[in-house]
Amino acid sequence: MRSTLAATETDRHNALSGLRHHGGTWLWLAIGAPLLAGALLVWQAWTLAAVLGGAIETGASLDTLTPAIALILALLLVRAALAAIGDRAGTEAAEAIKRHLRTALFSHLLARSPRAAEQPQSGAASAAIVDQVEALDGFFARYLPAMIGATVLPVAFGAIILPLDWLAGLLFLVTAPLIPVFMALAGWGAQIATNRQARALSLLTGRFSDRLRGLVTLKLFGRAEAETSGIIAASDELRGRIMLVLRIAFLSSAVLEFFAALGVAGIALYVGLTFIDYLHLRTTPLTLELGLFLLLMAPEVYNPLRLLAAHYHDRAAAKSAIGEIEAQLSSPLPSGERSTAKPAGEGAFPSPNAPQRPPHPALRADLSPKGRGEERGPLGLAVTGLTLRTPDAARIILANADLAVAPGEHIALLGPSGIGKSTLLEAMARLRLHEGMIALDRRPLADWPEPGLRTRVTMLGQKPRIFAGSMAHNIALARPGATAAEIRRAAERAHVDAFADALPNGLDTLLGEGGLGLSGGQVQRIALARIYLRDAGLILLDEPTAHLDPELEQAVLDDLKLYARGRTLIIATHSLAVAARMDRAWRIAGETLLPTPLPASKGKGVA
Repeated sequence: MRSTLAATETDRHNALSGLRHHGGTWLWLAIGAPLLAGALLVWQAWTLAAVLGGAIETGASLDTLTPAIALILALLLVRAALAAIGDRAGTEAAEAIKRHLRTALFSHLLARSPRAAEQPQSGAASAAIVDQVEALDGFFARYLPAMIGATVLPVAFGAIILPLDWLAGLLFLVTAPLIPVFMALAGWGAQIATNRQARALSLLTGRFSDRLRGLVTLKLFGRAEAETSGIIAASDELRGRIMLVLRIAFLSSAVLEFFAALGVAGIALYVGLTFIDYLHLRTTPLTLELGLFLLLMAPEVYNPLRLLAAHYHDRAAAKSAIGEIEAQLSSPLPSGERSTAKPAGEGAFPSPNAPQRPPHPALRADLSPKGRGEERGPLGLAVTGLTLRTPDAARIILANADLAVAPGEHIALLGPSGIGKSTLLEAMARLRLHEGMIALDRRPLADWPEPGLRTRVTMLGQKPRIFAGSMAHNIALARPGATAAEIRRAAERAHVDAFADALPNGLDTLLGEGGLGLSGGQVQRIALARIYLRDAGLILLDEPTAHLDPELEQAVLDDLKLYARGRTLIIATHSLAVAARMDRAWRIAGETLLPTPLPASKGKGVA
């Protein structure tokens, strides 16, 4: 167990290290400014000690001391400017790193199949990308510069003081390293508590998002009050975890302050006892100038460590945030731009012992660049040895299926509900993991670049997404640059105008989220209108007329068949009337895909 935790800590540290270079020049400036200010601090302390020593011991006049006093004021102003520059640079570096990371994580989510089994809940994903990434701000903006300063400056100060007074330098060099040791002991408990707090925050965010989405259902079933009480209880638990993290953070700061106070008190006691001739540990007398310099430097030696303690909890928060991002998004953070996401394509379910099947005849043609599908035209489809499983891989839906669809052919997939028709269409659109080979236009599906595939293949599922906005905007989702006339033409082809024109605002009528206020058939027709704005070579439709009456179904099919001329069309349906309008039909029976004779067409539209 301990080795596993160590490996996890190492991975998280590596992930944070890999993100540093995205801070660019700002991060180097945030680290360098405090170091330069520390060097100027030694100069300032020595000058101040010389001024005070000269004024007290030799009675130097103000005119004599004025240049030194001016130098002290100048050093103060320069150090203040360096502090401001360091803070600003740290903030800019952290913002650049967070912006890069959010972009990378969001791109990772978009690159994954929406049907992937490990797809995170939307609430958890948003919490990871927004809240957990935000938790990295303190690490890069404050902790990292403080950590570098605490590593370099106390040792440098001790090395400067050691030749001047061996006892004071030895005291600094011995006591300073003890502080990080005890901070680390307190930090172990802080890391565990912070991990639990980050996990509780993700769970609460995901739970709240899910309950908000299902608020109507909860109200209908009388569960709203119970779920509200549950969220309040979870919020109280999260509050308790946050307070525990703060208590441990205060403990680590108290440990540092204790040892820092001991170190400063020890220097003050040593200087005082030496001046009254109680201690005789020096071979030469301790001058007032040197004594003042030691007293001025004593708190400054511990100040970088005190600053590190103030931001030490930012380190624990960042590591916990990384672990939570990896857990929620199922991918390690980039140390370069690495990702463990598996493409939704061939080999998703490896079967090393499975026999190699010969390719389907449609795939035996050469795979030269010619005919690879970048140009327009209908796409041919070839399926060889296809095996589909449920998302948990526990049950086989389709086993070793073969299917060949010629370019421009219209095919019906028949079978009862739940048999696997939708899953097969999703596999053809590279939205479902599968074994075996699927090729479009004689090119393996896995080799198609994502933009080219989405341009050439379009799919309409059983539950299309309707967002809050006008009907026209929902239709234009398929092609945002479509003109009003093109949107109108698509609506007419999908018979959306039949109900839209009866509304006061027509296609500009606003819809609720999820198509609230529309029937199932109306939602399906709005989604179907999107198909008409695309110029796809392969059209995949899943029960496009399931909610329509027979007469409207035939009218919709007439326009669909007319539009699909010169395009490949595959429709999953349980309706024999729809299948009769196609060129061929295949039926899923059990785990097998079988060719099926077409029934006699009863439609009077386009054959």
